Amino acid sequence: MEVIERLLIGDYRIIQDTSLYRFTSDSVLLARFLRAGKREQVADFCAGSGVVGLHFFAENRGVEHVTLFEMQPALAAMSRRTVELNGLGDRFTVENCRLQDIPAAYTERFSLIFCNPPYGRDGFEKSDKGKALCRSELTLTLGELVLAVRRCLKFGGRFALVHRADRLSEVFNALHGAGLEPKKLQLVAGKADAKPYAALVAAVKGGKPGLEVLPTAVNASRGGS
Repeated sequence: MEVIERLLIGDYRIIQDTSLYRFTSDSVLLARFLRAGKREQVADFCAGSGVVGLHFFAENRGVEHVTLFEMQPALAAMSRRTVELNGLGDRFTVENCRLQDIPAAYTERFSLIFCNPPYGRDGFEKSDKGKALCRSELTLTLGELVLAVRRCLKFGGRFALVHRADRLSEVFNALHGAGLEPKKLQLVAGKADAKPYAALVAAVKGGKPGLEVLPTAVNASRGGS
């Protein structure tokens, strides 16, 4: 069942479907991890319902355009209706395609790319293929993701993602292999004394070495995750 929820920023609203994969608080943390520069051309990879791109747009001046890339037709269609609901048709584009198949017109188009990718290793929830595609690397690997980012990002552009904390070494290796230099890191825990479950990472295409490590963020909505 579809519901319309307030984004709690201005008058923005987002359409969610209770039968599909719904965004989590990790998506909101990712959208708040970086601030916009001037005339940002933003992409939201693995956009789902479009929450990261919409949230970043709502909180930042300087965003010129946002393109949402989502491979599942139902989620892409829902994102389009959210864009229309908010009267943002001239500021947002929705592309229904795999990241491996992004049209050549988007090569080196973006100054900033966000991604909350599927980062589970198994195919759990096999009875619900849509949710499994959102959560597990069934159709998109980490390596394929960073290659798509490298192709679509301008030189000097930024890439931010949220991933599992226990796969952080893989994330760094993949980024380095694609010429994306990690510049900012923040671990995320469910409570102050808990082991981090996620990591927010920002990288720059062609950037120089030098990593800023922020204090661990506490995401109370995840409890002891």
